[in-house]
Amino acid sequence: MMQQIYPSVDHDYMFELNKDFNFSAAHFIPDERAGKCQRVHGHTYFVNLTIAGDQLDELGFLINFSTLKSMIHDQFDHYLLNDLMAFKGKSPSTEVVAQTIYHIIEAHLSKLPNAPKCLQVFLRETPTSYVVYRPKHKEHPNG
Repeated sequence: MMQQIYPSVDHDYMFELNKDFNFSAAHFIPDERAGKCQRVHGHTYFVNLTIAGDQLDELGFLINFSTLKSMIHDQFDHYLLNDLMAFKGKSPSTEVVAQTIYHIIEAHLSKLPNAPKCLQVFLRETPTSYVVYRPKHKEHPNG
């Protein structure tokens, strides 16, 4: 994994966790305006998740690092993203993949008693191209 400095998220939570991992997957953008990206091609995606909160669980974690990785890696690694239910009816652009990762992570976090929040998904598709997804929150009590 390459050393990377990620954009930071302004918040006032007491704890911030960042988890890096990667997965390899193929996709295509089913539209002629996508140029050569309309053909099936693959990437090694690099992911950084930013999770924050004020309370730790009984083990002293916001969330276990390995849980975060397995939630995404196990679902996406070595798949054609277009074939996955998470992308049915959607074009699996890097922006949509980042947003989908956020929703998967946040759905899990929302069930935890210590209530951590996913603040940011950084998704690198190539050495020169990446997307940052941050949810908009109308009311965010701690951030």
